[in-house]
Amino acid sequence: MAEEKAQEFWRWAEANWKNPDISWRDAQYITVGIDVGSVSSQAVIMADGQIYAYSNMRTGSDSPNSARNAFKFALDATDMPEDRMDYCVGTGYGRVNVPFADRSVTEIACHARGANFIYGPEARTILDVGGQDIKAIQCDEKGKVSNFLMNDKCAAGTGRGMEVFADLLGVSIDEVGDRSFEFQGDEPEAVSSTCVVYAKSEAIGLLRKGWSHEEVLAAYCKAMADQIYALVEKVGVKPEFAVTGGMAKNRGVMDRLMTKIGMDRMQTKWDTQIAGAVGAALFGYKLCQKGKKRKKG
Repeated sequence: MAEEKAQEFWRWAEANWKNPDISWRDAQYITVGIDVGSVSSQAVIMADGQIYAYSNMRTGSDSPNSARNAFKFALDATDMPEDRMDYCVGTGYGRVNVPFADRSVTEIACHARGANFIYGPEARTILDVGGQDIKAIQCDEKGKVSNFLMNDKCAAGTGRGMEVFADLLGVSIDEVGDRSFEFQGDEPEAVSSTCVVYAKSEAIGLLRKGWSHEEVLAAYCKAMADQIYALVEKVGVKPEFAVTGGMAKNRGVMDRLMTKIGMDRMQTKWDTQIAGAVGAALFGYKLCQKGKKRKKG
């Protein structure tokens, strides 16, 4: 019982990866994108505009260390020395606190450009559900932003809200989506609020009434899908529709959201959480091609 109590159900797996088909030694430009978010941080290393390596890990207690740790974690998958980097762009919640960045670019621009890369140029509406905010973005075939809306008032409908809920119910964050469909009977009504504080209280009340964990998860996932849809509807949905961020991995929310939208979402072989860092590295690559050099000192 003590072991179960100590388990961190919210904790998702950190990862790093290297492309076995690319050699950094053959590249003219090595660019790095660092996306420091409120919950997770990613580093993407690109060789001439192609993904060479990346990391995805939990954001620590401060942005500078989180940026360093993410970059080191990506480098750990390779044999490339740190000083081989030609340009670095920071983005995300902590973009101005990436100590080795040559420039910072907004997460809106980076997610649109990154989604254009990992999903393809057909993507026109990008939904990014981050740790503490939701962004709905429209872009053109080059990943240039044409319109966007953002909801960052609280953790309602975000990745952090889902982590709190997973911990409350004692269900691994990786299992929440599938478990939310494993209930008996009709789809339950959504919880009345996705506010983390109120939703927790409501969930406890539903469990006391005899609801199963699966029913409560379904009710919360449905409420999150409703919350996200309200934002997406305001900006408008143009096909094709792509999703970035950790919530893209939660089918409990995404399947319910796509039913409301009435279309399929695009698929990608890449980790959906690296989109912002990919976009940042691509901005760096473009600057290198224009003759920009790293700052010295």
